[in-house]
Amino acid sequence: MAERKPIESWLTDMDGVLIHEGTPIPGADAFIKRLRESGKPFLVLTNNSIYTPRDLQARLARMGLDVPVENIWTSALATAKFLDDQRPGGTAYVIGEAGLTTALHDIGYILTDHEPDYVVLGETRTYSFEAMTKAVRLINAGARFICTNPDETGPSTEGPLPATGAVAALITKATGKQPYFAGKPNPLMMRTGLNAIGAHSETSAMIGDRMDTDVLAGLEAGMQTFLVLTGLTTEQDTEKFPYRPTKTVASIADLVDLV
Repeated sequence: MAERKPIESWLTDMDGVLIHEGTPIPGADAFIKRLRESGKPFLVLTNNSIYTPRDLQARLARMGLDVPVENIWTSALATAKFLDDQRPGGTAYVIGEAGLTTALHDIGYILTDHEPDYVVLGETRTYSFEAMTKAVRLINAGARFICTNPDETGPSTEGPLPATGAVAALITKATGKQPYFAGKPNPLMMRTGLNAIGAHSETSAMIGDRMDTDVLAGLEAGMQTFLVLTGLTTEQDTEKFPYRPTKTVASIADLVDLV
């Protein structure tokens, strides 16, 4: 087996790796500080499309994690990059929050419900029946169906919430059309992120807390993968999957010395 090249750039998931339910995970501040001091390219990733990078920077700063805006990569940004490559200057009907609408405005997209090129579904706190009905009718009329991420549930203090993937399933059932998912585990999100920081997959690593999104996306993008056990996946869970991370560690604190 060929020896792995040294890690020159890092991608890390946010929720479950750096923070958990609004509080930083021990070691996260030391890891980010070491990354910034090293000068190595890095990105903090999230499949959540609700927030803009500026929103997330402020959120992380309140927790003592100093991450520059340009080092934050969201499924909304990955979706916008994909649409800009596919159909520059297009139109879209969007179900989502500021993170998604801002990303699409920034690439010059027009948001409209009049014969849009795409229906783009993202995360939102208030999925309305009216908006979903409109999405179904526009897709049936020929709009292409894009979704920021396939996560079926999201976390909350009260328990799981229906998320983008669950609403996408409803729209698929009503239209017979499957969406294209831009976010993890699509390696597209990894590759566009790596391109944004000028990094190469052979010398990059992905850190995540989920086998089915973070580890799978990193693996398929050709990166080394580190699974941390501070999120949704347990060590026993890893045996259920046909693929494995490069290494499993207790938390982000165990990776500080690798930077």
